[in-house]
Amino acid sequence: MDYNRRENVIKTKSFAFAVKVVNFCKLLARTDREYILSKQLLRSGTAIGALYREAEQAESKKDFIHKLSVSLKECNESIYWLELLKATNFISNENHASLNADAVELIKLLISIITTTKSKNY
Repeated sequence: MDYNRRENVIKTKSFAFAVKVVNFCKLLARTDREYILSKQLLRSGTAIGALYREAEQAESKKDFIHKLSVSLKECNESIYWLELLKATNFISNENHASLNADAVELIKLLISIITTTKSKNY
């Protein structure tokens, strides 16, 4: 696996996901006056990429894995908020499917990076 290629993919995709989340939350606040759930999604959805950026400057392999693990948790939390927004009819099936697919892809990428990093002996 080309780790540098993976690194760029996760950086790009986590940033793109954050942008989509920000835009969706702005729309939700403007059209539905929904602030509570969308703030939770906004926080967790933007934290994924921020934590990845922190991991790039990790002080050790253990620190790198820890920061990516927290990013993974934030991604999973984002999926929860998306499910709740869907169940309460604040998000369309189409928007949910798109954002959820992006989040699931990020989870797969993060798990792959964490697993690969754990398997390498430095």
